[in-house]
Amino acid sequence: MTDYSFIRYETVEDGKIVRITLDRPETRNAQNRGLLVELDDAFLRAEADDDVRVVILAGSGPMFSSGHDIGSDTARTEREPGPGQHPTRAVNGGTRSAAEQRMLQEWHYFFENTRRWRNLRKITIAQVHGKVLAAGLMLAWACDLIVAADETEFADVVGTRLGMCGVEYFAHPWELGPRRTKELMLTGDALGVDEAYQIGMVNKVFPRDRLEHDTLEFARRIAALPSMTSLLVKECVNQSVDNMGFYNALNACFTLHELNHAHWAELTQGEASLGTPEYGLPDWRTAALSSRTKDRA
Repeated sequence: MTDYSFIRYETVEDGKIVRITLDRPETRNAQNRGLLVELDDAFLRAEADDDVRVVILAGSGPMFSSGHDIGSDTARTEREPGPGQHPTRAVNGGTRSAAEQRMLQEWHYFFENTRRWRNLRKITIAQVHGKVLAAGLMLAWACDLIVAADETEFADVVGTRLGMCGVEYFAHPWELGPRRTKELMLTGDALGVDEAYQIGMVNKVFPRDRLEHDTLEFARRIAALPSMTSLLVKECVNQSVDNMGFYNALNACFTLHELNHAHWAELTQGEASLGTPEYGLPDWRTAALSSRTKDRA
């Protein structure tokens, strides 16, 4: 696959650096199935290219990503039977029913793909700006490094808007710490870029108008390292975190995520696999993003 509809793929620095850009600005780069399949193809394409040292993941338009696409016409067409249905809806559990279908589809296209990107045999840099919401966090956290514009905010609002216990790739306690994770999940508040930098979730903060330029300069420094050095640095860190329980924790939390879906599906008698306003949740289409306040006694 070399022709993309939802992303852009470009090489710079004589092919040593690849920039992949989410390119659905009209939906705030919401992640429909087509985008995720194209993104997987692009990551694997960069991984297979021995000239590539560093991969930058960016987003076009006003924000990096608004998370999973659950409402656009494109996403609905991809889900529903008919000529526009995405071919992945008929494989990897797509023809099964009830919770089995959802579990298998989400494992392949929301969970295991993200984990695969985290283990990509290249150094990856998430270049984020604007809002990074819910599944947008998954994409950023799958990268080795995160650089952010100085106005960036991060939030997982699926608890307060959809009644879910977080997104499928639940790296939150590892990225935010346990208590901050509970607070942000239970309130839906956004984490500002300065605090994200202070806790180590973000590596660099750049002015918005210099984000692309400064990210490329950062990538050049890393691309100058011998590829074996950078790969083994990445592998040492990833294996250390996995031995601390990260890998098993991801598996366990994915299972809880699917149980959460099953709860809502049973409660709504199959009408929805997410919480709805009738159960005390705001309408996710109109709910505002609230910023975190730094309260101290």
